[in-house]
Amino acid sequence: MERATAQADVVIAGGGPVGMLLAAELAHYGVDTVVLESRTTIDTEPKANTLHARTVQSLARRGYLEEARRRGAADASDDTRRKAPFHFAGITELSVTSPGTEPAPLRKLPQADLEERFETVARARGARILRGHSVKETGQTPHGVHVLAEGPDGVRTVRAAYLVGADGARSVVREQNGFSAETWPATVSALMGQARLTAPDAPPPGWHRTPRGWIVSRPEADGRRLVRTLNCTQAHPDRRAPVTPEEFRSEVSWIAGHEVELSDITSLTRFSDFTRLARRFRQDRIFLAGDAAHVHFPIGGQGLSTGLLDALNLAWKLAHTVRGTAGKGLLDTYDYERRPIALRLIENTHAQLSLMRPGPEADALRSLFTTILTTTDAHTLISGMISAQDTVYPPHSLQPSPWEGHFLTNRPFTVGSSPTDLIDLLHEGRPLLLLRPDAASHLTAVSTPWSHVIHTLRLSPDTDLPCDALLIRPDGYIGWGSDGGDPAEALSMWFGDPR
Repeated sequence: MERATAQADVVIAGGGPVGMLLAAELAHYGVDTVVLESRTTIDTEPKANTLHARTVQSLARRGYLEEARRRGAADASDDTRRKAPFHFAGITELSVTSPGTEPAPLRKLPQADLEERFETVARARGARILRGHSVKETGQTPHGVHVLAEGPDGVRTVRAAYLVGADGARSVVREQNGFSAETWPATVSALMGQARLTAPDAPPPGWHRTPRGWIVSRPEADGRRLVRTLNCTQAHPDRRAPVTPEEFRSEVSWIAGHEVELSDITSLTRFSDFTRLARRFRQDRIFLAGDAAHVHFPIGGQGLSTGLLDALNLAWKLAHTVRGTAGKGLLDTYDYERRPIALRLIENTHAQLSLMRPGPEADALRSLFTTILTTTDAHTLISGMISAQDTVYPPHSLQPSPWEGHFLTNRPFTVGSSPTDLIDLLHEGRPLLLLRPDAASHLTAVSTPWSHVIHTLRLSPDTDLPCDALLIRPDGYIGWGSDGGDPAEALSMWFGDPR
């Protein structure tokens, strides 16, 4: 029997890290949010665990990574670089760097821990998290959306103004609401599992390429290893078929070229390079985020980070729309900004897989690419691409500043007599209008009608800004610069007409 209909501002299908982060952010802004998640508990099986630099920086600005953020930014500068070793297609000459004023450029945090962290915050802020509820039916009208979910107490209907599908690669929201997609078929098969490798001839931890594919492993706390295989000869005929310990043991041995003893095998999964990109991330009142919008070969650990950045981009835009403080086209910018990023991610994963294939052509290409990576320009390019620090959003102003769409690097500020920095200033989630003392005096008057939305700050004379005044969006990106067009026009574009 159907229970009474629940009402909300936003309903989120899917309570993984992306959905829970979105819920935590919306609840922070006072948006009435419901999350529908089919799992009754957090899945602790090994999954993604890499947070890349731009995601670390963005989460620090919103207060989710206090233990990772670098305090005392005044003792560092943009010229100081922080470095973390990484790889590109298994070529380990790559390292990811970030400015010294930012947190470390790479953070290892299991997906389950992130989900738990975001869920705890979302619940504390008032979001309604309904676990054990499987979404069965979704739809929309010009005035709202509805979601029918089956839970422990029967069928529940949630009606809301907006729906976000964060329900993974097999998204019900995507399938039921006419989101078409570009797809690329699988060409390789890959397995992952935890096991003990104790024989002397077992492949050591690290990246190992053979004429048949790859074996990649890393030590786990319990003495076992997380082992991944890549078979480049063909795609598995059924990528959803369960993996048996015998298949896993056989695959590792075949790729290694000799019998490899494996024991205590658990947490087996199968994946491939099947790729999907939704042709748009917004359909009127319905949005897609994370794996519901884009699926790709999981090389380089970029998927989790990209999904979390989707959530941070969408959350403040949805919140301002619900609260009536959004410009007319603000929600459209989510698709304009995030879909090109997902497409670029897909292209770089395809390129990495091409470099990983066995054969003499790939050998020569890898040798050349390894040399190229030793050059400063190429290293910077690839590091920025993998870590998303090269992300620049397209300008939306009629006369954009050269800085519009760029991410503002953390730096020390003095407000009044109090030292602070950009990370702390963005914890509140309000847009910032940063003014150097020599900024035109009328800018404060111009921003006054938006004072209920924007935090205007006059900074000390020694403040390092690329121009005299900057509008900083809640996600840390620059929305306007004083070397661009009319500030009132920019404020109206982002945050609507205050009248």
